[in-house]
Amino acid sequence: MELHNTNEDVVIAQVNDIFDTFERNGNPENICTCEQCRIDTACYVLNRIDPRYIVSNRGIVRIEQPSIENQQRKADIVVMIHEGIIKINHNKRSSSTHGIKKEERSIHPSPAFNLPAIVGRVFDGTNFAPMEDIDIHLLRDDKLVAMADSNWQNPYHLVTYNEGTFSFWPAPIVTGEVNMHKMFEFSIKINAQGFDTLSYFFKIPVKSEQRSVATFVRSRTFKLPDMYLFPPERENINS
Repeated sequence: MELHNTNEDVVIAQVNDIFDTFERNGNPENICTCEQCRIDTACYVLNRIDPRYIVSNRGIVRIEQPSIENQQRKADIVVMIHEGIIKINHNKRSSSTHGIKKEERSIHPSPAFNLPAIVGRVFDGTNFAPMEDIDIHLLRDDKLVAMADSNWQNPYHLVTYNEGTFSFWPAPIVTGEVNMHKMFEFSIKINAQGFDTLSYFFKIPVKSEQRSVATFVRSRTFKLPDMYLFPPERENINS
């Protein structure tokens, strides 16, 4: 059974319509209309409205029937979109290349190794509390690994609401043939004040595909074992 939140369709369509209107009218307020700002605006709205789920195409027909409720819902969404546009344009993602639309992003047509997203958790080994306010580095050959998308950072900075969970999505690696098997070696490195440096080494087997994947898929995930940081051992003052 597949569930679908129809509010995603409504919000994304309205967001694109409003941003496209800005562009057609010359964008006098100089609003950034790039793909990233559109996505961030849609997320802003969707995180503030209730989902409307369906399990069949019949559900779409029922939800999209003209009604006062639906008209008011769309009006409320438009108001919230404009609110989101203001907030997001004043707080643009510094990690994103603004001004580039989705269709303009370079996608390699060549065969590539599409690496999975890498997910793990790190805890304080003395009390098992999730770590926070620390940087986690993903390395390959002692160098930071490039990410597939600017929304994925390396190093990854852990904040409180992450509850110790970090994630990386390495960029595809172009190769010459399809169906090649290769073992990629990585390491996680964590330097946190008051703790010993943690280095964890691991390998991921990957088979090359016809072209690089440009969309994140949850099923392509490599889960790391939980990691624990410990303070350095103190010398015995009685010795």
